[in-house]
Amino acid sequence: MAGLQLQEGQSVQGLRWQVIFPFLFSWLCHSVSGQIHYSINEELRKGSIVGNLAKDLELNVKDLSRRKLRIVSDVSKKYFTINPDNGNLYIADRIDRETLCRAAADCVLTFDAVMENPLNVFSIKMNIQDINDNPPKFVHEKFRIAMSESTSPGRRFVLQKSEDLDVGVNSLISYSLSENQYFALGEKVSTDGSVFPELILERPLDRETQNKHELILTASDGGNPVQTGTALINIIINDINDNSPVFTQDVYKVSVRENIPVNSTILQVSASDEDEGVNAQITYSISTTVDNVLLAFNIDSQSGKITTKGLLDFEVTKYYDISVQAEDGGGLAAHAKVLIEITDENDNAPEISITSSSDLIPEDSPPGSVVALIKVHDPDSGENGEVQCIIAGNLPFELISTGTFYKIATKSSLDREKISSYNITIQASDKGSPEMTSRKVIKLDVSDVNDNAPVFEKLGYTAFITENNLPGASIFSIKATDLDSEDNAKITYYIMSRGNEEDPLSFYISMNPVTGVIYAQKPFDYENHREFNIQIIARDNGSPSLNSSTTLRIYIVDQNDNSPVILYPSSDADSPSFEMVPWTSEQGSLVSKVVAVDADSGHNAWLSYFLQSSEPSLFTIDQHTGEIRTSRGFHDKDIMKHGIVVLVKDNGIPSRSASVTLTMVIADHFHQVLPELSSQSNKEESQSNLQFYLVIALALISFFFMLTVIIAVVSKYKESKSSSFGSLSTSLYPQVDPRFLSQFNPGTLPLPYSYDVCVTLDPSEQDFAFLKPQHNVPVDSLIDADDSGIVNETLKLGPPVENVICQVGF
Repeated sequence: MAGLQLQEGQSVQGLRWQVIFPFLFSWLCHSVSGQIHYSINEELRKGSIVGNLAKDLELNVKDLSRRKLRIVSDVSKKYFTINPDNGNLYIADRIDRETLCRAAADCVLTFDAVMENPLNVFSIKMNIQDINDNPPKFVHEKFRIAMSESTSPGRRFVLQKSEDLDVGVNSLISYSLSENQYFALGEKVSTDGSVFPELILERPLDRETQNKHELILTASDGGNPVQTGTALINIIINDINDNSPVFTQDVYKVSVRENIPVNSTILQVSASDEDEGVNAQITYSISTTVDNVLLAFNIDSQSGKITTKGLLDFEVTKYYDISVQAEDGGGLAAHAKVLIEITDENDNAPEISITSSSDLIPEDSPPGSVVALIKVHDPDSGENGEVQCIIAGNLPFELISTGTFYKIATKSSLDREKISSYNITIQASDKGSPEMTSRKVIKLDVSDVNDNAPVFEKLGYTAFITENNLPGASIFSIKATDLDSEDNAKITYYIMSRGNEEDPLSFYISMNPVTGVIYAQKPFDYENHREFNIQIIARDNGSPSLNSSTTLRIYIVDQNDNSPVILYPSSDADSPSFEMVPWTSEQGSLVSKVVAVDADSGHNAWLSYFLQSSEPSLFTIDQHTGEIRTSRGFHDKDIMKHGIVVLVKDNGIPSRSASVTLTMVIADHFHQVLPELSSQSNKEESQSNLQFYLVIALALISFFFMLTVIIAVVSKYKESKSSSFGSLSTSLYPQVDPRFLSQFNPGTLPLPYSYDVCVTLDPSEQDFAFLKPQHNVPVDSLIDADDSGIVNETLKLGPPVENVICQVGF
């Protein structure tokens, strides 16, 4: 409890505040509630300090901004504000007690202050003390009283009372009357305790001496300083009106439900006057200066019916105290009080306000984590204001009640991968009839934590790659998925190498760590590596990171990139291979076998064996085994030596092949074939020499041909320059049709030229012979002519035909 006294102007305004902690309780989020009580005067200057809220709550001033200390009441936020820098509670706007609480004896504003991290709620009661800021007021500043000159002294005339909006001592009113010779002031106390001033006639009136009197009625309240209000009384002296109106009741009471239609009749007051004529004609009026009464009700001046002028709202005003006046035609009046009680109707749905909330919660939050603090209020009363609050739907959240506040807390674990966000619908219903319900939706997103490892589509993968692939080509793609989000779902791929140090796996395979695409570093060779077993790791970018693995088995598919290799007979031998075939061999006898292998596999290594021969042979070969057998028995006319070319082909696409030559010698004994072999050796040596000389001859012929062409071109050029040279003719060049010359491009020989060249291949006769071309031979016949005749002619001029090579050219 603390008190604070403020001085403002000449008035002493007391400022007292109290801090009360009636109870403390722990929430799951470590929230603490307390109650603070302050007492202040109304009409304090804007910016005045009510108290230091941080000190009263024993809070650290440095934490106020971080913990967001604030007022949550809509009404109280208009009048009060908290400075987060020092924790002071300030007056934010003018506070008029009469506007807030009307004539209520106690005027208390209750509001809540909320802090976060951890969550705390404090209930604050602000008692607004009345000051004497309202003077007494009369309904009418002037009123008229008519009385007869025959009125006897001692007669009392009830005057209208004054109203003061203040309460307590400040509303106690005393009356005084201006000095005069005829009238004095008295009081009339009604049965309900209301005090009305009365005008008492002390001396007889004489209309002829003075026909009117003006008096000033002053009303003074009990405040300090005293506030006053005045009204002018005009007293008209006329003939006799000796009876005042009289109400049937001094106090009328009625209960009216709120929200009744406008112009509905509430009740009817009635007064009577025993006079006659004009003096008995009564006029009714509402005798008050309170605005809310004048705006809410109207009275019929003739019938006294009181009707509603506007809608009645229990939540705004619960009862009305109305003074009704009945005045006759002679100016005499009577007053009655009308008490109207407004009964509550269930016309307000509960109000749900979010005091504090978070729009994001980690999925690994433990049960009981607070996500929001809400306040539920129903301005209705009784059962109409009793509220039940629930969370609609089957959600993993629960409401924990703390008076008018509710905590929304998790009641089970959350999983973002199943539900990433929640729309929490808060439903508040009152107990009125009919029931009224309101809803509030709070959107809550669940933030991701790295609780899911990457998952591959398969536990193991298999890929088939053809050998001899291009370096750098993509050969496979692996993808893993992660149910988490953002960085927790970003996956990096790695290859766990299992290769040896001499031949590491990284030499052959690489992997894009982002896309999971696998590339070949170099061409694969099926004959060296037939498969690769790769362990692939997928790791996310969470903290801590999670990973999983899978196995990729890469099989290298064979291509037909190896030709068959003949193991027997060997093609690398210096001497040719001879196979002795007995002369007495029968048909189908096995005489030899070709053995070959292929480094490829499958169909690419299936070998087939064929004999390359355009003539019927004495031998056959098995296509699958390579076995060479006789096709028939041998005859005397058959030659002794046979050369066999065996072709070995694989079954690949395209097919590859190899060949080998076998010499089959048909003889029963080896000495039978020695002369034949010796002759064969000589022939082979002669053939070798012949090939050597043939190469030299072709080179020389080409040289002389080019030289002849150059000389011919130069000679022709000189002939075209000399007229005498143009008259020459030669038998070497027959007449040619000019149309034929147009077919040759510039730079070629100007005329067709036919020549024969022969060279002897005998080492003792190394000379060349140029054969003279025949005259008058058509060009077509030169091009297409058979050179057999030339050979025959050559036979007459030179060495034997086997040692001479002849060439015919143009």
